[in-house]
Amino acid sequence: MARFTKAQCRPCPVRTQCTTSRESARNVGFPPRELRDLQVRVRAEQQTPAWKARCAVRSGVESTVNELAHGHGMRRCRYRGQPKAHLQHVLTAIAANIERLSGSSPADEAHSSRPPTAFQDFLDQRGIPRPKSWRTATS
Repeated sequence: MARFTKAQCRPCPVRTQCTTSRESARNVGFPPRELRDLQVRVRAEQQTPAWKARCAVRSGVESTVNELAHGHGMRRCRYRGQPKAHLQHVLTAIAANIERLSGSSPADEAHSSRPPTAFQDFLDQRGIPRPKSWRTATS
């Protein structure tokens, strides 16, 4: 751990890039060498196309789980007992699939894209590239 006193930290010209605190000084922690090496290796792996493809699939699955949990009330079960709860989950999944299919456009029409989120707008304004949607990751 590296500790800087207030006298060292206050006159620094790049202090605003380091901390937002007006009064206190800066403490910087360094992880153990093994953890640092692991972080470097994992961050390098995250830049590979294979990892990005796996992550794209995961984001699609997580969006489906989020849709079921928030859009169809899957956080609470209406029934007691595992067989009845399982039946509710299966029927809700079927209903969600029917809803998706009924709202889908014909295959020859292009899908309309959703408006960008606030975070995507933030990235676009600063010229930071953002990952493609999981739906377009394979194309």
